[in-house]
Amino acid sequence: MRRALVLGGTGWAGQAIVRALLSTGAEVTCLARGESGAIPEGARLVRADRRDPAAYGAVRGDWDEVIEIAYAPELVEPALDALAERSGHWTLVSTVSVYARNDEPGADESAAVVDPADLDQYPDAKVAAERASAARLGDRLLIARPGLIVGPGDPTDRFGYWPARFSRSGPALVPAPAGRFVQVIDVADLATWIAQSSIRGTIGTANAVGEPVPMADFFRMTAAIAGYEGDLVELDDADLLARGVNYWAGPRSLPLWLPLTDTGFAQRSAAAFHESGGRLTPIERTVRSVLADELARGIDRERRSGLTAAEERAVIEAASAHRPPGVTAAAHPRGADRRSRPVPPAS
Repeated sequence: MRRALVLGGTGWAGQAIVRALLSTGAEVTCLARGESGAIPEGARLVRADRRDPAAYGAVRGDWDEVIEIAYAPELVEPALDALAERSGHWTLVSTVSVYARNDEPGADESAAVVDPADLDQYPDAKVAAERASAARLGDRLLIARPGLIVGPGDPTDRFGYWPARFSRSGPALVPAPAGRFVQVIDVADLATWIAQSSIRGTIGTANAVGEPVPMADFFRMTAAIAGYEGDLVELDDADLLARGVNYWAGPRSLPLWLPLTDTGFAQRSAAAFHESGGRLTPIERTVRSVLADELARGIDRERRSGLTAAEERAVIEAASAHRPPGVTAAAHPRGADRRSRPVPPAS
């Protein structure tokens, strides 16, 4: 029986990886503080604070697979010191955020990464983790660079914001979608690929990303799945920013919205992922599963990302008050030959 050690495994994505490993018949041990959540049934938890020099004492030995989810140097480097010599295959879960540029649609793994000058920054720390791992592990290492990971239970609320929003009535505020894309990977697809890569011994670097979907198509599809029959109100970037709406994630944001200068972030090449056996769930199916999860958790619950209903109404009303007579800002999302038109920026 293959023995797999997951450094972490109690968080949302980590739990999915553990479940996928268990489904292959592996014996799975998780080394973690156990504060992010429970490990899936069938795995063994070794509780330890990885900042403690003695943290690895209980897991020293021979492992067929080690999966590292952390990126902080004070976690990654001691793990390599303690485990690299007697490990087999090793997977580092990195991120597409390591790339230095986001304006190169179709860029693959050969694209330049950031200079890891400030390890307090997430991309810099991930690059440092990649380099430290490569130096110690050589041809035993898979560097997985996921894009936006989505699925039921996602604690960030980025992707789930949209199925939830289209489950409510009333005009829906959206960023002007022209030239923008949505690119995600279902957490189950990522986890399955990582587990299978362990068995195959896949090495190298791969962007674990889905197919780019034009943002306008994503909105229409998600609205249709949610049964939304209202209007979309498009605002351009200048108007949204002027009204205090934030990019991408976090409070008072429109999730998945990025500057047009970063349009390549959601159009990265998935060729290496597919060539190494990666498979993707159709995005429509992911939207349906996320919608069901959002309805179960409550679409009006407090969220980590997105606009509240009151914030959305306030932005729409303020934009409407500045709209010149005769300019329309809304369009029915299901109309095949209708498109919402941007409201002019606030003066």
